[in-house]
Amino acid sequence: MKAGVRAVGIAESTQGGVSTLAGVVVRADRTVDGLSFGTCTVGGSDATDAVVETVQRLGRDDVRYVVLAGIALAWYNVVDLHAVHDAVDRPVLSVTFEASAGLETAIEDAFDGTAREHRLAVYHRQPSRTPVEVNGENVYVRAVGIDDSEARDVVRAFTPEGGRPEPLRVARFAARAGDELRRA
Repeated sequence: MKAGVRAVGIAESTQGGVSTLAGVVVRADRTVDGLSFGTCTVGGSDATDAVVETVQRLGRDDVRYVVLAGIALAWYNVVDLHAVHDAVDRPVLSVTFEASAGLETAIEDAFDGTAREHRLAVYHRQPSRTPVEVNGENVYVRAVGIDDSEARDVVRAFTPEGGRPEPLRVARFAARAGDELRRA
């Protein structure tokens, strides 16, 4: 992948009833090239809109990929990857770092009625996770707007060491700092 290709990583930090989102633009050569923040409600249903707003706030037409740290931000505030893709017109990847049976049982245990039905409906619309080996570690990727092969290449290109893509690693730090500032 060319050094100048850019991805925006979206990660979150949650303290209290609001989760801080950070969107960090990183080039494939690992140069940080932009930053934006957003918020979503812990246990809410606004994560999809918050992700879209965080990406759009950057105003960056040169960003080729959107990479999310997970699919359920802020205590099961499930992101609709298809809706994000439609809104930002770029491939969207969700990367998780542990094997699991999925979120269905946890959502069923945590929510009732329409809150449960809404989360499960959004969750069931998402593509399945594909394991990707990166630097001797496994990550699990859902991709919308690109095939699994290209998604694998993107994750590997943006992961110089370890198993966490650089846009997500930096976004996680930024989200924590933004959350600390928001609560100060």
